[in-house]
Amino acid sequence: MSSKVKPYKNSDLSKKQQVRKMFDNISKEYDGLNRVISFGIDVKWRKKVVKLIAKNKPDSILDIATGTGDLAINLIETNAKKIVGLDISEGMLEVGKHKINKKNLDDTIEMIVGDSENLPFEDATFDAITVAFGVRNFENLEKGLSEILRVLKPNGTFVILETSVPTKTPYKQGYNVYTKYIMPTIGKLFSKDKSAYSYLSSSASVFPFGEALNNILRNIGFINVEDFPQTFGVATIYKASK
Repeated sequence: MSSKVKPYKNSDLSKKQQVRKMFDNISKEYDGLNRVISFGIDVKWRKKVVKLIAKNKPDSILDIATGTGDLAINLIETNAKKIVGLDISEGMLEVGKHKINKKNLDDTIEMIVGDSENLPFEDATFDAITVAFGVRNFENLEKGLSEILRVLKPNGTFVILETSVPTKTPYKQGYNVYTKYIMPTIGKLFSKDKSAYSYLSSSASVFPFGEALNNILRNIGFINVEDFPQTFGVATIYKASK
């Protein structure tokens, strides 16, 4: 399980503490470097998430591991009355708050510091919940997913966007080369945190995807679980309900 993979090998901090430290360290450069590393395709994937969420016309949305708020900002297109972006990293949130303020979206989007495994909300609070590239950073995946189920309203929509591993040749081989060698090298060249992008690639390689993650969601209690591989399988969108 990905919980065994941590950003800093020689640190006594827990995975959660290390993830917070890592994202605080790379918060200022994250958006630009992320666009380069993903070739901008992640923008297309987020638009698909928004379409899935918009189908049920939610009034309230929680975006967990919101980071710098890209998905939270995109979710404005759903016409939700309230969007809450939650993240463990204050550094990432500060960048996100600045972007939201520039777009005059402060009345709709609220950015808060919070722990995905101990959500500060009452049961059945949100019509929809999203997590983009965040579930593999959970210290305890099952606990985080159980918390999401708890705060989601009955019949609510839960959508995950996460990296996955292509299973077909030659995409599998190309993905392995890119994530093991090219992506960490780009990260080391342009990031002040030399461990961050090695962690991001290694955590993706061991995280359960496809039917494995579907089964975890079902075991937690989610229903109507579906997965939609994206771009030869380098990412997958998961949709479930309560």
